[in-house]
Amino acid sequence: MRAIIIDDMKDARAALHQDIVDYCPELEIVGEAESVLSGLKLLKSKETDIVFLDIELGDGLGFDILDLIDEKSFQVIFTTASQDYAIKAFEVAAVDYLLKPIDPKRLKIAVEKAEQAHPHIKEQFDIIKSGLVKNEDIGKIVLHTQEKIVSVPYASISYCMSEGNYTTFFFTDGSKLLITKTLKEFDKILSQHGFVRTHQSYLINEAEVKEFVKTEGGYILLKNDSRIPVSVRKRTEVLSILGMN
Repeated sequence: MRAIIIDDMKDARAALHQDIVDYCPELEIVGEAESVLSGLKLLKSKETDIVFLDIELGDGLGFDILDLIDEKSFQVIFTTASQDYAIKAFEVAAVDYLLKPIDPKRLKIAVEKAEQAHPHIKEQFDIIKSGLVKNEDIGKIVLHTQEKIVSVPYASISYCMSEGNYTTFFFTDGSKLLITKTLKEFDKILSQHGFVRTHQSYLINEAEVKEFVKTEGGYILLKNDSRIPVSVRKRTEVLSILGMN
């Protein structure tokens, strides 16, 4: 069986690589990566049966890779230095996890589990993805620009503005990103995390609202002094959600 290691620590990758060579000779390591972005590129270029996936990566979380992969053709064994994540969700989904430093005996058991689950990869992967994302709120969203993939905290987003088939994200630090998805798609995700659609073209972070100004047709003033229009149709609903009615 082929294996890929994704971990942002070079020493951790080297240690796991050696353990696999020593204790799991049935595995062939076909590639290694150190981030969400490089991991995605590797998974698209290499066929693999098992992925050893670190949870905390430099540019996001291992969960982000699961969220971004469309075709699931491999089993996942999570590796982590922390027990704070959804360990029980991994077990329920019939995939394993390894706490660092990795015990070779546990490594062998994890590989055996992955081998046994092999015929049901797609079903297992879908359970992992839905279970982790829904049960373990990581407080972040993964965004795709034309140049890169970034993972950002919900709290860092001030508001989103529709640009046709694109969406511009405006952040609390004054920066912005143009993302290759519609505002409607983000509304479905962000409305569960304290965001409100005030207008056909705007989605705002409730935590960033400063006040509602009644003049000039009515608009929301954010903490960064941005003026966000509120459509007549949505005015009552928006003010009710914000507790300003």
